[in-house]
Amino acid sequence: MYVGSRNLARGQAAVDQLKAVGVQAQAVQLDVTNHESIVAAKERIADLDVLINNAGIAVDHETKPLELSLDAIRQDFNVNYFGLIDVTQVFLPLLKAAPAGRIINISSAVGSLTLASDTSTSIHRLQASGYQAAKSAVNMFTIKLAAELEGTSVTVNAVNTGWVDTSFGGGGNRTVQVGVARTVELASAETLTDSGTFSDIDGIVPW
Repeated sequence: MYVGSRNLARGQAAVDQLKAVGVQAQAVQLDVTNHESIVAAKERIADLDVLINNAGIAVDHETKPLELSLDAIRQDFNVNYFGLIDVTQVFLPLLKAAPAGRIINISSAVGSLTLASDTSTSIHRLQASGYQAAKSAVNMFTIKLAAELEGTSVTVNAVNTGWVDTSFGGGGNRTVQVGVARTVELASAETLTDSGTFSDIDGIVPW
């Protein structure tokens, strides 16, 4: 297992925690907004079965769409969408060389157009249009990449972790263990036929 981190020291600290519970891992410096960093990370990895695109940022700060700056929206997209695509394209040859490569894109239900347009949901009321649009874009990329790779050994799926209690989400209603459950399920399944799906621990999430 490799843990990509912009800050290598923080990545190593995460690896140390994994090793303490018996998980063997290595830290790799990786900034998804820097193409050279992505290429350098790929060159350190000999083989790869599963790519989990988990880098994320949200800088909307509950700003209304008409007041949200273009710079903030660009920040959301640079990490959540463009960075995800760059990493995927660079690492795809390793996944194609694996017996059963898997790409898991960490998306969010807040990017669901169906849920966001439903006035009865909290997602409809959420003010994070830059972050939400970036996650909607991730969902579209998941669909189109899965279609492109149909017939190959590589599957592509999007996962909604839910509102997880981390420093990123801030006081979420799901533990980390619950939040990662669906990702772990997809990554570790002995065989995987799902591709082009958007799901969480409760099942399919509407696009």
